[in-house]
Amino acid sequence: MAIGLLRSAWTYRGFISGSVKREFQLRYRNSMLGAAWMVINPLAMILVYTVIFSQMMRARLPGVESHLGYSIYLCAGTLTWGFFSEVISRAQNVFIEQANLIKKISFPRICLPVIVVMNSALNFFIIFSLFVLFLLISGNFPGLVFLAIVPVLLLQIAFSIGLGTVLGVLNVFFRDVGQLMGVVLQFWFWLTPIVYPLSSLPAAAQPLVKLNPMTSLVTAYQAILVRGEPPAWGSLLPVLALSAVLCAVGMSLFRKHSGEMVDEL
Repeated sequence: MAIGLLRSAWTYRGFISGSVKREFQLRYRNSMLGAAWMVINPLAMILVYTVIFSQMMRARLPGVESHLGYSIYLCAGTLTWGFFSEVISRAQNVFIEQANLIKKISFPRICLPVIVVMNSALNFFIIFSLFVLFLLISGNFPGLVFLAIVPVLLLQIAFSIGLGTVLGVLNVFFRDVGQLMGVVLQFWFWLTPIVYPLSSLPAAAQPLVKLNPMTSLVTAYQAILVRGEPPAWGSLLPVLALSAVLCAVGMSLFRKHSGEMVDEL
């Protein structure tokens, strides 16, 4: 059934690509700065965190002795977290927000989460490309180990779409899910070693933070981009298993309740 859903999405690839293009254009059409806002927002966050935390955290980051090094550390976590949180935030509401489209047009509903991921991926690609350009100009590009980002990013996308689809279906029937996840994401950010290194936490707290699947993903990015080292692949295996389970559960929920969802919207 999962293969059938993916085949349906591929059949409607023109609809998906057109929706992605249209949404990207509409998002910034009436804005004076346009797509620059996707850079300004995370840049402002990184600047604030650098000013507030750099003096305190630099000494706790091995091999990081400058404000620039800590900023790269922040970018490695903040940009990828932004991609994750955008997918989750939008996927959990996508069926509700597109209720009119669902009721009026016949198309595979699985296209909607795919559109969410592709839109978020496009935004991420633009800002991450600028970050990579900065690494090249500043002489901090990690070299060939940079290619290790590809499997880590694919794993993050699988985890995000699996969790987002589960939340999206549940949110149609239980609207508190979307409200709750807004709060959860705020706590989740601070329970992920993005602003601080994992080693700075008390020994008793570190095993708990390691249970967070985003900890393994973010530390993998940090290893590649900050230290120029391949990630600890073994630490990503639990995330891979969890992603597979979430994708399977999400597909199952979607298949069983896609008809009921129309009545609830």
